[in-house]
Amino acid sequence: MTPRMTLAALCTALLAFAGGAQAQQHDPATPIAVASKVALRGEANNIAVREMRLVRKNDILTVQADLANMGRSDRTVFYRFRWLDNVGNQVGDGESWKQMTVLGLGQQTVKSVAPTAAAIDLRLEMNVETR
Repeated sequence: MTPRMTLAALCTALLAFAGGAQAQQHDPATPIAVASKVALRGEANNIAVREMRLVRKNDILTVQADLANMGRSDRTVFYRFRWLDNVGNQVGDGESWKQMTVLGLGQQTVKSVAPTAAAIDLRLEMNVETR
């Protein structure tokens, strides 16, 4: 095998591998600025995070996020907030997973408070299942 054939075979293998891996997708109804704060595990299944409000009260960060079901079928959403410090490390022990149902064409608001003042950023982790 020549070096040229080896390079071609390597490129073909890399393209095939990359084709199997996809970038994380978000619902088109979720604004890009909000989508950067969402870590979706699996498909969005018509759940969009329409708005996320961050407020610092008494030096502690609080968040409210509006989840909307864009479909007619009810969805079960498992979620938790991961709080991050100024270099992206997790602050605190982490929240446990919570479960809620978002009715078809409905909206729910989820809320959380950072465990310490060291938290300056967050990720909303979600797993959406059909019922």
